Amino acid sequence: MKKSDNIFISCDEANHTCDKTQYNDATLWEKIKLNIHLLYCSACRKYTKNNTKLTKLIKRKEVQAMPTNTKKNLKSAFEKELANQK
Repeated sequence: MKKSDNIFISCDEANHTCDKTQYNDATLWEKIKLNIHLLYCSACRKYTKNNTKLTKLIKRKEVQAMPTNTKKNLKSAFEKELANQK
């Protein structure tokens, strides 16, 4: 049995698979191993829940980006204040 065939995965691998699943890049076997891991790992369940929530928020049409000129003004004000602190 190869190492990749092991049904138990680490939290790092589970989080990586969760991210891959978010972008539809995970294989069926990876998803199965992730779900088994989520059965016994509450930290990864929380990570997955938050990841799913974030994905849904990003896909919503109400999300708006800050206008470019506002970003420039904010950056300029930040840099000015930072220069005053030196």
